[in-house]
Amino acid sequence: MIYDIFIIGGGINGCGVARDASGRGLKICLAEMDDLASGTSSASTKLIHGGLRYLKYFDFKLVKEALKERDVLLKIMPHICWPMRFLIPLESFRINNFFVRCGLFIYDYIAGYSTLTKTKSINLQNSILNSFVKSKFKKAFIYSDCWVEDSRLVVLNAVDAKKMGANILTRTKVINFTKKGSLWSVTTKNKKGEIHEHLCKCIVNASGPWVENINQYISLKSAYSTRLIKGSHLVVDKLFDHNHAFFLTGKDGRIIFVIPFQDEFSLIGTTEVVHQNIEIKPNCSDEETNYLLNFINSYFSFDLKKDQIISTFSGVRPLYNKKKQHNENISSITRDYVLNLEYLDHLPFLTIYGGKLTTFRKLSENVLSKLKDFFPEMGHDWTMKKPLPGGDFLVNEKKELIYKLQKSYPYLGQNCAKRFINYYGTLSYQILKNVKSKKDLGINFGHSLTEIEVDWLLKNEFANSADDILWRRTKLGLKFNKSQKNKLTKWIETRI
Repeated sequence: MIYDIFIIGGGINGCGVARDASGRGLKICLAEMDDLASGTSSASTKLIHGGLRYLKYFDFKLVKEALKERDVLLKIMPHICWPMRFLIPLESFRINNFFVRCGLFIYDYIAGYSTLTKTKSINLQNSILNSFVKSKFKKAFIYSDCWVEDSRLVVLNAVDAKKMGANILTRTKVINFTKKGSLWSVTTKNKKGEIHEHLCKCIVNASGPWVENINQYISLKSAYSTRLIKGSHLVVDKLFDHNHAFFLTGKDGRIIFVIPFQDEFSLIGTTEVVHQNIEIKPNCSDEETNYLLNFINSYFSFDLKKDQIISTFSGVRPLYNKKKQHNENISSITRDYVLNLEYLDHLPFLTIYGGKLTTFRKLSENVLSKLKDFFPEMGHDWTMKKPLPGGDFLVNEKKELIYKLQKSYPYLGQNCAKRFINYYGTLSYQILKNVKSKKDLGINFGHSLTEIEVDWLLKNEFANSADDILWRRTKLGLKFNKSQKNKLTKWIETRI
């Protein structure tokens, strides 16, 4: 087969482009050297947001696009994305309080008509929140953004792309590509050591932190570059008995979020540290841990300790470095993206620099727009109104869906029914279609993860290992012990 587009990288940008292009009738192949969302896309702060802090750097274009996309995504994927209220504690009589309020006003204004609740101010002294923050914080602003299951966002884009004909190759590394007549020849090597050649008309480099490494295969000397920035997060037991997230500003000007996470936990992050070598797996350092703990403890009345940390995770963000400067303040580097289309011996090669979860759908549209002249027969924009798999309902219908699923399958329990709707949406009924009793769920590996769900993930969502399931298809890895994970691993080995 001759593909129209070969996509390198199975993160959010690559899978987003694969879905969009497949829906326009193009023949697509995507190769990811590991699991889908195994890198940056699963190590985010899990937010769909307009980027309130970007206003500080007058990046109004990015904020406007992101806020518009926020509402679009909330409509097309209400199972994995939902509104969240963010609280900004403020000290009394600080001059920057005025600027914070102005920023929030601009944020709401740019958002225009939105289903999300607008900003309001509260007196912390008369609020239930007063028991958590230090007494020096007298008031607060509360604004709206959205939460997202980041790795599931990636996977569902890939699932939909496959449904529309795309060839999704996981654990398959691109080891070379070269011109072959009037086509690109892309050589891949899979986990079994098998080498294959793929012919295509166009290559899209969506490899995130590896974009410059990939471009070296053809000695492409681009005018663009990336800065590799590591961001680390801490996961602890739930810190608050409410569902507000916190937006906290440090003395160094950095922003830290404290976010309700998987019902039982709180997520704290992120740091911003230069990552020198992409071949080295990022980990949360002692310095980052101490920084986050000290940051949090400067705001709250409790004293969070290292031994309370349940888990950490780190990812590398490939920020578009428009000036190729490496002494620039990290926080000031744009989170926008650049699409660089080159014609090498008349063959199109497009590289994606930068990007973020919130704008992935618009980025994908813009990629196809860049390639429109080369593929004049492709269809029009379509992803703005088409739900992701399982997302064919309204966000305010979620509670009713959870109730109906639990009623239909009472042996699931309320927590499991909620998890199913939050992960799979209306696809829950496909997963459970042959379940007539608790026995039909099969082996319970722990924390409501049963044989029938694991089998679905292996057959339909490109999962291949226990880690794929526990950390990227679900977040049950936070709860599983070693014995439970070993049991799951052994069962998977009998199925693949």
